[in-house]
Amino acid sequence: MSVEIKKVSVEAILPIRHKVLWPDKPFEFVKVEGDEEGIHFGLYENSELVTIISLFEEGKSLRFRKFATLPDYQNRGLGKMMILKVIEYAKENNFERLWCDARTDALNFYERVGFKKFSEPFFKEEIEYYKIEKLL
Repeated sequence: MSVEIKKVSVEAILPIRHKVLWPDKPFEFVKVEGDEEGIHFGLYENSELVTIISLFEEGKSLRFRKFATLPDYQNRGLGKMMILKVIEYAKENNFERLWCDARTDALNFYERVGFKKFSEPFFKEEIEYYKIEKLL
């Protein structure tokens, strides 16, 4: 298995965002304000794009959004490879904090790589989230 993580265009990641995160919504729903200025990473397994994440600078903080892995590739450590790459990228670029709105069902994943909750639960559509962060 060959794995490569590299920067990609926003256009490359939108189909995975839609399929994994909001398949019941219109395609336009998965676009976020600032996408054109964002930094987007894709993880390729054997040359196929299977995991995506988008990063947005906010001063000394780096926010990530729309982190997703295609269903057939989940639970194989690819998401962990991606989040570790993002942590490394944030440190190399002198960010002090990495944060996101995390789905409650993903909290264990984030806690295993050092993220902590810093909000009460809240909802987007019908899905429960927490704000989480990792100080770098």
